Amino acid sequence: MCCWLRKDTLVLAEDYIDFCTGIQQTAPCKAAEAMRRMAKELERQNHERFQALSRSFLSTCGPNSDLNACLRGIMAVLVEDGKLNWGRVVSLFAFTGVVASELFSRGDGPGSYRALACTIADYLGMEQRDWLLQNEGWEGFCKFVQRAESNSHESSMKTALFAAAGVGLAGLTFLLVR
Repeated sequence: MCCWLRKDTLVLAEDYIDFCTGIQQTAPCKAAEAMRRMAKELERQNHERFQALSRSFLSTCGPNSDLNACLRGIMAVLVEDGKLNWGRVVSLFAFTGVVASELFSRGDGPGSYRALACTIADYLGMEQRDWLLQNEGWEGFCKFVQRAESNSHESSMKTALFAAAGVGLAGLTFLLVR
């Protein structure tokens, strides 16, 4: 039942959250390295937007709420049109990393933000496993990133990836301002 896919996704999500909260370690795999590069670049290009979305997310969810349930709601909105793609996956990682960083900076314990990694793993590794398998899993992500980076720093594939991520950001914005 593809338990390995959930496990691989959890490794990536935990690594990215740790990376965003300042835990400097070697990425555990090529997919984690690629996610770090792509999600951080997306965040850099949309820094103010991600910061605003993170603040809105945390205030909407409230201090005593289940952040994981709120994140699951956001993930559902990201793919409610049935069009999951690598850009939306990267935007999910980038957004969650910004939220984790905010939780870390305000002194919340690691349990509050590391649990978000499990939510991502459950969603992508189990609920969206068919899509991940059709797209060759995290190895497919690495291939996609490699193609995006191979032509030039501003390749058309990278532009397409970030355009798809922008659609994900628009979905997040829509959800959080409702």
